[in-house]
Parts: sequence; C-alpha cells; structure tokens
Amino acid sequence: MSNFQIGDKVSVLDDAIDGIVIAVNSNQITIETEDGFPMTYFVNELVKNNISNDLKGFISRDTISQVKAEKQEEKKRSFTKEKKSSRDVFTLEVDLHIEKLVPSKKGLNNYDILTIQLDTAKRQMEFAIRNRIPKLVLIHGVGEGVLKTELEFLLKRYENISTQEANYQKYGQGATEVYFLQKKV
Repeated sequence: MSNFQIGDKVSVLDDAIDGIVIAVNSNQITIETEDGFPMTYFVNELVKNNISNDLKGFISRDTISQVKAEKQEEKKRSFTKEKKSSRDVFTLEVDLHIEKLVPSKKGLNNYDILTIQLDTAKRQMEFAIRNRIPKLVLIHGVGEGVLKTELEFLLKRYENISTQEANYQKYGQGATEVYFLQKKV
C-alpha cells in the first residue's frame, strides 16, 4: 500500500520531473507533469514534496524561546591550554589496502597489487624520514600475511627505526607501527 494520494506534489527520484498525483493503482502512481503530460511510475521511484509556508508545523514555541534564552546567556570561554603527552605526537597513517591506492584493481594480478602496496609503503617511509615524522602506522590488514611479511622484510632495510604491532583497539591485528629514532639536532 502506498502513502501517495491524489493531489500530492511529487518528484521523480532519478529525473528532474515534478508533478501532481492524478491516479494511484497499487504500487504504480500516475502523475501529471508540470508540462501537462501523464506519466506512470512505481512507488519507489517517487518522493513527496512537503513544501509548506507554515513554519508553525516545523518549529514549536518552546524551541524558539530556548534558542532566545541560549543566545542571551553569556558563555564564559575557557582558555586553558591542554598539555599533550608524548603519546599524542603526530602519526602518519597509511592504509595499504589496494582499494585505497588505485581507482580500480581491475586488470591487476597479485604481483602488481603487492608491488603497488610496497612502493606506497616505501614512499611513505621516505616521506616520514624526510619530514622528521616520529611515527608511521602501516595498515596492511590481516589476510594471508603476504603483505605483512613483505613489509617486515622492507623495514629491516632501514636503520634507526623500531617496529611493533599497532594498537589493537584502534587497528585490530592488521597494522604495524614504525617509530623513527631521530637524533637531536
């Protein structure tokens, strides 16, 4: 049963067509377009236009008085500066899932996908080192462990880094944290 009635103003979802319902037949609705043409659509292709110039139906008096009262109240602003702990340092997160790296994986075989993921990880490692970013999280997912194994092999090539499993609550088992041990300048 549809919730459309004769006389309702409606719009077609996938077209720029508006009209007025002139017939309701089960799940099919016939409308007369603004140009005077009758057209039939299914119920799920139409949406009602509830245009009303009567704002009382949308806003209650209580809401208006609450808003006025809130506007008149003077709110004190707090200027206390939050202290950041050493754990709150900037973290570069890199999601290595192939869907995040290329618009479409169509036509890519497993070797191509792994190569793209490892090249991205290497570029982000170099970027983090160049810009003295203290922490990098490589999100590799769980899967069969091929990408994780290759990342471990890649990370062994770098000096002055330490790695560990990333925060389980935030990333699950599918991420590795890389800390860059930087010398003071």
